[in-house]
Amino acid sequence: MTTTQTSTKGVLRSLLSAMRPLQWVKNCVIVVAPAAAGTLTHSAVLGQTVIAFVAFCLVSSGVYLLNDIRDREADRCHPTKRFRVIASGHLSKRTALGAALALLVLGFLVAQVISHPGELLIVLALYVVITLAYIFWIKNVAIVELGAVASGFFLRAYAGAAASHIPVSTWFLVVISFGALFLVVGKRSSELKSGGGMATRRVLAEYSAKFLESVLTMCATIVVAGYCLWAFDASSTGLSANHDATLPVRLSVVPVVFAMLFIMRSADAGQGAAPEELLLHNRTVQVLLAIWVVLMIFSVYE
Repeated sequence: MTTTQTSTKGVLRSLLSAMRPLQWVKNCVIVVAPAAAGTLTHSAVLGQTVIAFVAFCLVSSGVYLLNDIRDREADRCHPTKRFRVIASGHLSKRTALGAALALLVLGFLVAQVISHPGELLIVLALYVVITLAYIFWIKNVAIVELGAVASGFFLRAYAGAAASHIPVSTWFLVVISFGALFLVVGKRSSELKSGGGMATRRVLAEYSAKFLESVLTMCATIVVAGYCLWAFDASSTGLSANHDATLPVRLSVVPVVFAMLFIMRSADAGQGAAPEELLLHNRTVQVLLAIWVVLMIFSVYE
């Protein structure tokens, strides 16, 4: 193998690392709307959902690269982020910038494959604009930065509905919005208590533990109330009044509540993790998610 081939493979490996494929787990939220609507098994809807997922993976990887380019100097002072390929110098700024632009363009081109891509393209554009605003400005603005990060989860969830033109209920929007904010605030609370993010996240100095705990409780209350109202209202779930169909979705409240209690406990102990880490590494959250999925399958796809 020549030196050039070895160098090329090294760049490709570094580029893949900078694209953060593990964080593509977040994009799985895209399936929630079509799955809850009971249409995910339709071939057309499934295809459009997969396309939306791929488009979001490409676009999100593009903005991850831009974020790492922007933060490369600060990352070099962080105990773990200094090993990121751009901060460590394994991937040049020029190569990363070119790859980021290519991924963004490719993501929007993939979204065009959908028969009526207009709404999905708007969602992708909003995601890029808000994320870039976060990278270059909002990340240091208290409160606003929480909403900016949470909007990324909301837009992912809405993208699933936009790709297949599935109408979403008010309660779906409420639960997704405040559920996303709940996860973000939980992570900030954990970072503040553990001191793990103080080195590179200056905005943490604007928060107190008591304030974040209050916001976390508020978000949890709204999510649980909204989910219960959705689950116990047959008209909002789109299910019939048949007891056999509605019982599983009503029981699904249990894993949702327990998952939120577990996340709140972890945040209080300074052990809160990013959403992708919870899904990939936390056994308790995985079990609760599996129970929720099984109950939803019985209720929606009976």
